[in-house]
Amino acid sequence: MTGTVIKNTGSNYLVRTDNGTNMSCKIKGNFRLKGIRTTNPVAVGDRVTITGDKDETNYITAIEPRRNYIIRKATNLSKQGHILAANIDQVCLVVTLFHPVTSTTFIDRFLATAEAYRVPAILVINKIDLIEDDAEAMEYLDAISYLYESIGYTVVRLSAKTGEGINVLRSQLNGKTTLFSGNSGVGKSTLINDLIPGLELATSEISDTHDTGMHTTTFSEMFEIPGMDDKSYIIDTPGVKGFGTLEFDKHEVSHFFPEIFKIGADCRYGNCTHTHEPGCAVREALENHLISESRYSSYLSILDDSEEDKYRKKF
Repeated sequence: MTGTVIKNTGSNYLVRTDNGTNMSCKIKGNFRLKGIRTTNPVAVGDRVTITGDKDETNYITAIEPRRNYIIRKATNLSKQGHILAANIDQVCLVVTLFHPVTSTTFIDRFLATAEAYRVPAILVINKIDLIEDDAEAMEYLDAISYLYESIGYTVVRLSAKTGEGINVLRSQLNGKTTLFSGNSGVGKSTLINDLIPGLELATSEISDTHDTGMHTTTFSEMFEIPGMDDKSYIIDTPGVKGFGTLEFDKHEVSHFFPEIFKIGADCRYGNCTHTHEPGCAVREALENHLISESRYSSYLSILDDSEEDKYRKKF
């Protein structure tokens, strides 16, 4: 039988077969993704073949080629990656600008990875209800929104707590399989509960000591969104603290920053890294405030990953 992996608990997988039956499965065989090492050889969203044995245990015996996936550096395992989801139509990166603060470096690293794997990305800014009476905070919200919209990203500002902006986001999800990701504490579970009434994913309060979130989602799972015109799904993933990049060649990093790639076409040298070369159009644009300093800093941070060989490339 064939089906789609809809839940991954680490050692067991829940597969929804093409006839609509959910089957608990284990792994059988070698499923290393060609070219990289991963901590999870099977990911939510994978199309798989399953078989049963005489003990009535179901096994995943084959994975169909993935049309795409999103991967990050595995926690504390610099030589391996962790696939967040496979075969997705888009990703929603859920962030908060206050309580807790999502760094622009995290945002940019995630967006660059989505660009690298050709997955459209939506930036969802949650908890705007916390700053509506703060003029300075609202000004920062406007600036962040303008920055990413000017690059070409869809930005949705909302409050999962009050429901403001939920319908705007809902309209972006129709007929698509969407990965939801973000730091712990940004309200991702509350947001998904708003989109799927009755789901009741666990939520938790923010730590008062460190103003950070605590993990409530411990494994990845796919859910169908009701009330849509077409089949629509959300893949919920555990919150992540940082986002280590994998497989990036230093001469290709600029390709994953659309505004840097566009301006870089005017550099004197075709293989310009935009760090020290003469005739660099990107550094000139930076000096003229045509490229955001925060975006350029994020670009340099990924270059640093590559230069120091912190994360294993393809082998």
